[in-house]
Amino acid sequence: MLTKLMKLATVASLAFATATSAQAQDEGVLGEIKARDSLLCTGHNGSYLGFAEVDAQGEWQGFDIEMCRALATAILGSPDKAQIIPISWAQRFPAIQSGDIDVIIKVTGWTMTRDTELGLQYSRPYFIGPFYVMSRSDLGAQSISDLDGGVFCVNAGTTVERVLADYMETNGIEYQPLAFEKGEELRAALYAGRCDAIAGFGPFLSSTRVNAPNPDDFTIIGDVIKLEPEGIVVRQGEDDFLDVINWMVTALLLAEENGITSENVDEIKANPPSATVERLLGVTPGVGTRLGLQDDWAYNVIKTVGNYGQIYDRTIGDGSRYKLPRGLNNLWNNGGLLYPLVLD
Repeated sequence: MLTKLMKLATVASLAFATATSAQAQDEGVLGEIKARDSLLCTGHNGSYLGFAEVDAQGEWQGFDIEMCRALATAILGSPDKAQIIPISWAQRFPAIQSGDIDVIIKVTGWTMTRDTELGLQYSRPYFIGPFYVMSRSDLGAQSISDLDGGVFCVNAGTTVERVLADYMETNGIEYQPLAFEKGEELRAALYAGRCDAIAGFGPFLSSTRVNAPNPDDFTIIGDVIKLEPEGIVVRQGEDDFLDVINWMVTALLLAEENGITSENVDEIKANPPSATVERLLGVTPGVGTRLGLQDDWAYNVIKTVGNYGQIYDRTIGDGSRYKLPRGLNNLWNNGGLLYPLVLD
């Protein structure tokens, strides 16, 4: 009798596991994340200062890391359920195509090729990235054209290579590209004098200059090569997952727009000033149900990681060692390009 009961229990257990697996598959990546109880998110195979780096205690930190933690909190209720996977620039697309990661949050430029040919889809931009050139100060370059014939170091496997090539060809400037897979290798080459200049994302150039043995040895030239919208990337067809991501970004921006921070969110939830804030903080039911989440998901995100401005400030802004101005990444009502969607 005992053996028979054990067999029945085993069959029931297998049936439950099969049903759970089937349900997760039916719900796509979002279902898999919930079943696994962790979010597989991109880190870096070296260090992308200010966005994905490992601190002295061996902990991941940076703007993109905080966005991963915000997303894990929205879906699973805790930032600790974000599992950061070290990955190179070139590996990020094969990794998500193969299912080794759930999402790319790695200052990934939204381009037509990536959007239409790689089986991927993008969220709304969560960061606006300007591209600049930084040169050795002793060259005295006032514009990029002054660097004609020079050697430019760039990150391999990024849009920087293509953006720089297009700009140089359009403006008739000759140059020699020198590509590096890791940021540490690129910075070492620059500091050692192997290149005359580097092209790249504005925040990356600023952090590279800050960390130079002598920051005054390098000058960021004012010419803007291009603006690039940075989006969060999922596999094509994961519309439910993308909905969660888009509204997570909106929640961070909406919280900042309404002055809601990790410190005052409880007080504001107890006395919400508007119907929008009631919906945002889950006081009015339904804001989570539509996304397959708990109604207090946005409250949990804000309470845990703060609003967009708080994340920016402590990772790359005035509260960090990089002290990068918000610029175009300010809210629309403060001179920037970022704005929340309408939460109705």
